[in-house]
Amino acid sequence: MRAKTKKNKKMLSKSKKAANNVPGTVKYTGVRNNTATKLEIIDYSKEKYEQIDTEQIDVAFNFKGTDHVTWINVNGLNNTTEIERLGNYYKLHPLIQEDIVSVNQRPKIDEYDDYLFIVFKMLHYNENHEFVAEHVSLVMGKDYVLTFQEADGDVFDDLRDRLKNAKGRIRNAGADYLMFAILDAVIDNYFSVIEVMSEKIELLEDQLFDEEEVEVDITKDIQNLKKEILKIRRAVFPLREVVNRLEKTETSLIEERTTNYIRDLYDHIIQVSESVDIYREMIWGLMDMYMTRISNKMNEVMKVLTIMASIFIPLTFMAGIYGMNFEYIPELQFKYGYFVLWAAMILVFIGMIYYFKRKKWL
Repeated sequence: MRAKTKKNKKMLSKSKKAANNVPGTVKYTGVRNNTATKLEIIDYSKEKYEQIDTEQIDVAFNFKGTDHVTWINVNGLNNTTEIERLGNYYKLHPLIQEDIVSVNQRPKIDEYDDYLFIVFKMLHYNENHEFVAEHVSLVMGKDYVLTFQEADGDVFDDLRDRLKNAKGRIRNAGADYLMFAILDAVIDNYFSVIEVMSEKIELLEDQLFDEEEVEVDITKDIQNLKKEILKIRRAVFPLREVVNRLEKTETSLIEERTTNYIRDLYDHIIQVSESVDIYREMIWGLMDMYMTRISNKMNEVMKVLTIMASIFIPLTFMAGIYGMNFEYIPELQFKYGYFVLWAAMILVFIGMIYYFKRKKWL
């Protein structure tokens, strides 16, 4: 309880610090580390493809205003000075720059005259099989897309391969289609995360119905699943509204043919959100099943104890009568009284067992 109170105080303290910041203050709210900010720059057209990996923000300044589409993927948000430099060069509003490094920001979309700004969560399991909801920001302009991630590693490898090898129509399309492709990769990965969630639920169901399965950690596993599905829900449901707004936006930055793809993207996110609701109910059902099973086991134990008590009550009564210290008890003078008492007690015991068997209580 004390640890939980400390955690709540820590979260409240962080919230107060964030609330005291001047709007537009670029301050990273995630876990700080010594990881350098890295840039992955992909500049392409129908005929040309160029990729540059660098830690120098200045390199990105050479690609603005070209006839090509440029994707600048920034990994690492610790160095807010460099993030500000890049944001200022692309004339991003200070509030946008603040949201880029505010990792607790919920998924949303903001429309500006020259660009769109989208925040979403990239869901995945890390190498330790721990669930991660990573904060990602996207800025889409006329001929460029900027993405900002907290750390290395993402779900865009297939997209990079399509760009490099000119697969599909992506090299023939503009920045709006690249934005769609990025969101599509993120939402497709939601399906993978949901599939892992489904496998975990099935495994727990098997454990619940397996009589030989030791159930020490099942409540902990169910609790972890509840936390994961809550994080997924917080990522998916706001993004559904983002994609819906993106489909209906009238900005000139998105071509009509790309809007058709975004409409299909909306269908996908609806499917994901429906799956999330289904699995959420299943997880709550797992807890109910577990508690029911524990209750049934407790009832079985109480049943056995009650039967044992019922058997020994008459035996205890008989032993108690002849254990009293009265001076005259007629049966005590009987030569075979001891054996008769034993016989009577055995008959009572057998009779009780027979009765319980007949009633199917045993």
